[in-house]
Amino acid sequence: MPKAALKLPDSHTWTIPVEYPVIDPVADESVPVIDLQDPDSGELVREACEKWGVFQAINHGVPAGLLRQIERHARRLFALPARQKLRAVRSPDEFTGYGAARIAQFFPKLMWSEGFAVTGSPERHARRLWPHGGHTTFWYVCVHLV
Repeated sequence: MPKAALKLPDSHTWTIPVEYPVIDPVADESVPVIDLQDPDSGELVREACEKWGVFQAINHGVPAGLLRQIERHARRLFALPARQKLRAVRSPDEFTGYGAARIAQFFPKLMWSEGFAVTGSPERHARRLWPHGGHTTFWYVCVHLV
């Protein structure tokens, strides 16, 4: 194995907890589950976002079949070789496309993740990912989310 592969680069090492202290540990609590049919769901979402930054939504009305299709296409997208995914990289003035999370710029280290953001139609980016066909089903599933 090449020597370079034996050690993570400093840019990706998040090992010093004092750099990112936990202000209010909530280990005994679980992520809020919010029923979107609840008349108070707006307030519950606000509270969850303020306290957790995340929540699980139930009764959202998105059909299970569509969720399965989205997952299938997401797996298909992220299984592509890096050079192919980079064809659809998000430019600084766009919201749709492949790349790091937009919040990454606020952290001193690189995140161990990749993403594909979709706002509006992803057709142009999908054509770049699959220039010889296969982009239409990805585009179709994404459009039916909106």
